[in-house]
Amino acid sequence: MDLNRRDFGRLALASTAIPAALFGAKPDSGIGGVQIGTITYSYRAEPDGAANKADTLLKMIVDSGISAIELMPPAAETFAGAPLPTGGGRGRGPMTPEQEAAAAKLKEWRLSAPMAKFREFRKLYNDAGVQIYCHKLTPSANMSDAEFDYFFEVGKALGAKQLSVELPAQASPLSQRLGDTALKHGMVVAYHAHEQANEGAWDAVLAQSKGNAVNLDCGHYYAGTGKSPVPAIIKYADRIGSLHLKDRTPTTPGGRGANLPWGQGSTPIQDILQTMRKNKYKFPASIELEYEIPAGSNSVLEVKKCLEYCRKVLA
Repeated sequence: MDLNRRDFGRLALASTAIPAALFGAKPDSGIGGVQIGTITYSYRAEPDGAANKADTLLKMIVDSGISAIELMPPAAETFAGAPLPTGGGRGRGPMTPEQEAAAAKLKEWRLSAPMAKFREFRKLYNDAGVQIYCHKLTPSANMSDAEFDYFFEVGKALGAKQLSVELPAQASPLSQRLGDTALKHGMVVAYHAHEQANEGAWDAVLAQSKGNAVNLDCGHYYAGTGKSPVPAIIKYADRIGSLHLKDRTPTTPGGRGANLPWGQGSTPIQDILQTMRKNKYKFPASIELEYEIPAGSNSVLEVKKCLEYCRKVLA
């Protein structure tokens, strides 16, 4: 059933949970034993903040044919009623008094937030055939233990097995704390790297804690090293939480490897997925739509194209 935003608005007034039947057939993006998913960052270009709203985001995911996701903020916290800041971000300088007040209000809400609304979010998505395997909501070093735990409690309530965070330049007390806290909650923290990644990039954080894991972005890895990420995938297989898939070219002196429609770059996506199938790896591979969306298309259509590319190379 095709629903426009007005339809969604009426449904939202009638109920906080949209019947899964309204989304049609449940998607299945498992291909030959390889779980293909997407990070919801892929839908960031859609108008009216659609990627930040539980209902419109879910419809885009289902329409893309995707059954597993890495969930970006703030969709879940928005659904749960968090007093999230509006307008511009904090930036790199000191917070303004208004920003400090907003941060304090959000912290107070988080410390008393019931998990029921996050479990409701999970049920909404699960009923439509979408599993949330990762939530990219990152604690910071200056947080109290109670606030730090909140991020993992939210992840568990959503059904996620991992939180995704950025890989630091070096192991630190924060990466130790993240891993140890993840273990306490029966989860892992998966560290995402950009072009700085190499075959030893995760060694230090992995040595700190069994709760630390790898989120290997294959496109960034290839752009930064000019080498296939397959050896790194095999090396870290037991510690990988998930992969990111994109098609890039290697970085050249004075330039940056281009993000291109899949099949136009040189990232060995086929080798990556066939390696996953051959070795029966169970971690998901997330489509991350970063190339420029062609005129006349949209995020849903492009994610579908990426998914079909995966089906083709795994046929």
